[in-house]
Amino acid sequence: MSRPRIVIVGAGFAGYRTARTLSRLTRHQADITLLNPTDYFLYLPLLPQVAAGILEPRRVSVSLSGTLPHVRLVLGEADGIDLDGHTVHYSGPEGEEGTLPFDRLVLAAGSVNKLLPVPGVAEHAHGFRGLPEALYLRDHVTRQVELAAAAKDRAECAARCTFVVVGAGYTGTEVAAHGAMYTDAQVRRHPMRTGMRPRWMLLDVAPRVLPEMDERLSRTAGRVLRQRGVDVRMGTSVKEATHDGVLLTDGSTVDTRTLVWCVGVRPDPLVESLGLPLERGRLLVDSHLRVPGRPEVFACGDVAAVPDLNQPGQYTPMTAQHAWRHGKVCAQNVAASLGVGRRRAYRHRDMGFVVDLGGAKAAANPLGLPMSGPAAGAVTRGYHLAAMPGNRVRVAADWLLDAVLPRQAVQLGLVRSWSVPLESASPEVARVPGRPERARRAGTGTGTGERDAVDPGAERAGEERSEEQPPGGPSRDRPSGEPAKNQPGGEPARNQPGGEPAKNHPHAEPREEQPHGSRSGSARASGTPRRAAETAGPPARGTRKPRKTSGTSGATRSANPAAPSGPTRSADGPADPGPEPPADQPPPGPDIAPGPVKRTDGRAAEGDS
Repeated sequence: MSRPRIVIVGAGFAGYRTARTLSRLTRHQADITLLNPTDYFLYLPLLPQVAAGILEPRRVSVSLSGTLPHVRLVLGEADGIDLDGHTVHYSGPEGEEGTLPFDRLVLAAGSVNKLLPVPGVAEHAHGFRGLPEALYLRDHVTRQVELAAAAKDRAECAARCTFVVVGAGYTGTEVAAHGAMYTDAQVRRHPMRTGMRPRWMLLDVAPRVLPEMDERLSRTAGRVLRQRGVDVRMGTSVKEATHDGVLLTDGSTVDTRTLVWCVGVRPDPLVESLGLPLERGRLLVDSHLRVPGRPEVFACGDVAAVPDLNQPGQYTPMTAQHAWRHGKVCAQNVAASLGVGRRRAYRHRDMGFVVDLGGAKAAANPLGLPMSGPAAGAVTRGYHLAAMPGNRVRVAADWLLDAVLPRQAVQLGLVRSWSVPLESASPEVARVPGRPERARRAGTGTGTGERDAVDPGAERAGEERSEEQPPGGPSRDRPSGEPAKNQPGGEPARNQPGGEPAKNHPHAEPREEQPHGSRSGSARASGTPRRAAETAGPPARGTRKPRKTSGTSGATRSANPAAPSGPTRSADGPADPGPEPPADQPPPGPDIAPGPVKRTDGRAAEGDS
């Protein structure tokens, strides 16, 4: 008799804990397969320390194959799930496609960045959900401080050393706290103009910092931030973002080259294609984390709306603590469905929260006891060491070295701006040339368009709001997040549907293109995998590469909700969205859009504009 096949989608807090616990419970009595786009489990709470140069990236990356020896790891992203056929369709990192049959399925795909309808944010902001984004932010902040120190113009110096963080939840607060310490250390070694110093701003529409925590801890965090010179503005957010700065909701303008978007996350869009009941984008499950009507399907973590038995009528919040505990209970119930052990309902006890504010400062309330100062810092770091499934000695060694040695502030340039777009479907994987883009994870909502007020400060690690990206949200399909240089008419290059037609193009034809990072509206509804058209190399000369017609993307929609999906069209006829750079073109610099490919035979090459 063949062994039961268990497929786990996602290796975040919930998926990793499920795989590890199942491996121990089944004792080789089941075939466990873990599908994940990377070969590591990322310990997200320490990611701000990677951006601040305290920890090296591999310290917060725990090897899946090294710590899950009895689990088969498959690198890829789930494109669709056929529940009736009991198969998961996926795309590998090099464009290959495959299917995974299952007898038990665990959905733990996690969450993606949540965009709000703020003009310019998708083009000029970066999120903070994965290692590539953290590495990019460290390089970018280092570069801006160095350029500010060398700038001759005082206004340019001030703009380059101004850093704006939107969202005063856990992530945004820690990014601002660690970032201020990092840039202050840089300035001591790279003196700038007299009286100039790095300026960090933390914005949120909430009335206080860390509104999901105890008010005393919120006051502690706000006090530490202000002591470090962080400009904390509550009740304020971004109204519009441009290349040179941001316009705030209070009417003021801030000149800056850095906008960090930490306003929150939404469940992975994978669950939307299943046709199962949802609660604010999360898959409804019972207290045993099983999907009603589908006894072979379980869900946990950020994609699951798990009933909170301690608060009837409520659901457990989207936090790492809950996801980690979900994973253990889910594994026990999956094993029980196979006849191993007994199933149990998920019930939690609030153990408190910790927020690392850098140095010896932190805010914590372990077991409901509010703490601040060095004592809270010791508790916070002790908690992280105990919670990490690996690399504890290396993390502790980096903390010790940071206490006695200066930080290495260098920009390696390994991650470019266009590699980590805000609307990226997979923030844990940097975009690279030549790799086919997948249409599954858009990272933006489909929205209702009924928001009365913009609420970018919605990162509540304990709660997920129901608002999603409404129609008319900005698109970011160009590899670089900044306007292209030397474009005809001075307009930024745009490849999204409905963009400006290519000027002086001898063979401009209307065509519909699939935006990078968006997901086809029909590729997932049928439960079949998306077949990538870009798996091969660049097209032959003189030919136009065929493109698939996409459905409505959550990131690029008409401003009119009633308008038909697909590329927008003007009254005079179809608009050419413009050419795309060929696949064999080398990647551009961090802040320069790709230019056209020149030919020597006198004909226009594909990509010339």
